[in-house]
Amino acid sequence: MKLTSDIAAVVTGGASGLGAATATALAKSGVRVAMLDLNVEKGEALAKQIGGRFFACDVTSEASVDQALAAARAAHGQERVLVNCAGIVVGKRLLRKDRETGAITSHDLASFTKVIQVNLIGTFLMTSKSTAGMATLDPVGADGERGVVIATSSVAAEDGQIGQVAYAASKGGVMAMVLPIARDLAKDGIRMVSILPGLFETPMFDALPEEARVALAASVPFPSRLGSPDEYAALALHICENVMLNGTAIRLDGAIRLAPR
Repeated sequence: MKLTSDIAAVVTGGASGLGAATATALAKSGVRVAMLDLNVEKGEALAKQIGGRFFACDVTSEASVDQALAAARAAHGQERVLVNCAGIVVGKRLLRKDRETGAITSHDLASFTKVIQVNLIGTFLMTSKSTAGMATLDPVGADGERGVVIATSSVAAEDGQIGQVAYAASKGGVMAMVLPIARDLAKDGIRMVSILPGLFETPMFDALPEEARVALAASVPFPSRLGSPDEYAALALHICENVMLNGTAIRLDGAIRLAPR
């Protein structure tokens, strides 16, 4: 799909990190961009900067998603591109033993459920609602394409570390549903692809001390650094324009394979 001013796109998690970089890159290509996020201040500031629109949205709420998509479509028309970047991470072991008392506590259900709701169910909800609209569009191009969905998984989906049970489960679910969705939507000319980022410069790393960031960067085989959100955005745009990319997962990770811890 050629990215032009005739195309509307929706990016979740668009106020920061991978989503912000992708929204910016899409806007630079001429696409009409709507960013969905819970961070109103950052989202509105970036929208003004790139000439897009921002709409507050909780991707775990069907009512919120419906409202945000309706507003985005009123502003820009039905989207042909959806990029799912909204996500959270929680680091907790399945079992933890208190050093003093010896008491064993297990991973709480509430935080596990929250990660699944945002990362997996949020991606599913946005995808189902967005593609229902895409399917009503006229096909474009020689292949009769109507739209494309990009889902953000993670290398943790394939080699999750100790303490990543919730995160890995959510991202593994995202990766696993891409192929059946792509097969389901093939008759409608809608594609779906997932990107599995490795260690990237995102707000998730902001709380780490500098020595930890340096150590993480050094663990990447090549290039030995954290990835840039702009590199994720470049791949996202390529997926949009390369019609043969469909139903697959692409690692974007500098050849890293996560160690157990």
